[in-house]
Amino acid sequence: MANKEASVAELTEKFEGSTAVLLTEYRGLTVAQLKELRNAIREDASYAVVKNTLTKIAANKAGITAFDDDLQGPSAIAFVHGDPVAVAKSLREFAKANPLLVVKGGYFDGKPLTAEEVGKLADLESREVLLGKLAGAFKASLFGAAYLFNAPLSQAVRTVDALRQKQESAA
Repeated sequence: MANKEASVAELTEKFEGSTAVLLTEYRGLTVAQLKELRNAIREDASYAVVKNTLTKIAANKAGITAFDDDLQGPSAIAFVHGDPVAVAKSLREFAKANPLLVVKGGYFDGKPLTAEEVGKLADLESREVLLGKLAGAFKASLFGAAYLFNAPLSQAVRTVDALRQKQESAA
């Protein structure tokens, strides 16, 4: 009994400490395949095989009821502590190579996600790519602003120079 309570407390803590949670079914995958999946997402998430009843209790304690109907069969959860997009991409890539892995749904930013929405999350560009694009846009904006500020100055210099030449030729 105490062991189950400790498991529920640990799972509740993982739910509460995660930026996103992705629920999968792993029926038919080997231990080696599960290890490969864990290694693929290790940087951004931990992947744990879970007991459905205890997980349901822990999720409900953490305020998540999205998994109540999906916790059937052999379940495992990716508890995301890094980039949810990277984890969703890794799960999708792994599922392509290992069709026995099924993404059932997820929970992100206070909202439940269907399996299709997890797929859409995987379609997004990673945080690094988006930050790179944003930096590029800022750089272009700053270059444009600098050009705009310098243009009147150089035009003023050309106008003053033309006036000076005009005065010199008139004298």
